[in-house]
Amino acid sequence: MKSYGVHTDYLMKGGERLGTYYLETGVGQRSSQVTYDRKYSSFSMLKADEINWDEVFSGAELFHVSGITPALSPSLKEITLFSLQKAKEHGVLTSFDFNYRSKLWSQQEASNTIKTLLPYVDICSCGELDAIYILGIDQADFMSKEENLKYYYSKITKMYPNIRSISSTFRSVISASTNTLQGNYYTEGELYQSNILHIDHIVDRVGGGDAFAAGILHGILENTPSQELISFATAASALKHTVHGDCNAFSVDEVVAFVNNGSGKIVR
Repeated sequence: MKSYGVHTDYLMKGGERLGTYYLETGVGQRSSQVTYDRKYSSFSMLKADEINWDEVFSGAELFHVSGITPALSPSLKEITLFSLQKAKEHGVLTSFDFNYRSKLWSQQEASNTIKTLLPYVDICSCGELDAIYILGIDQADFMSKEENLKYYYSKITKMYPNIRSISSTFRSVISASTNTLQGNYYTEGELYQSNILHIDHIVDRVGGGDAFAAGILHGILENTPSQELISFATAASALKHTVHGDCNAFSVDEVVAFVNNGSGKIVR
């Protein structure tokens, strides 16, 4: 983590075991499969009083949390809500990615929990299925995917006016190794979209969504114009698909070069 410039001063050790997951990589028309082994993991056993929240949030710009976190244990549901509330007390920008995983909890359980978290969220990552099945928004049936998405996002921001921006991707799965990807970014009532990127010969799709979310957050922290922001985030996700592992190791300059030069070219 340090080799990638990640601040590790508050990293904690404890519990009986680390959580793991197992990935069976799909090929052609066979989908990838993920099996989770996270019950009783050290992270799922975390207690709120083990963290000095005032120290952690002092001087912080942004706090991001995934929907996987509250899915892991009843105590983490409480800690996720408490951490978002503490972040807001310290004036820290908050970000939440729905990241719904059906193998970790039911739609109803996710809905009940996430609805308690969203009043404390500034930046949200969710798609149209999240809007329908987690937030209970009536299904749209307009002329285009873009109009449908604008409908869902306008409904979400009316339900939670504290949410400043929402992001997601449109993914078309041609096969396990060939997808198309388009990024969406909604803010101040406007929807911004990237070009549609054709990703062929996918090396590893895991982490592509996190790379996209990181690109969004980078753009927000850097006050990047919305159209540039969504192009950058989508490019970051596309690049992640080309390397093994769930970490996007590309630099900002490399992502910008990909946006400007397109794919497949030799960089000399």
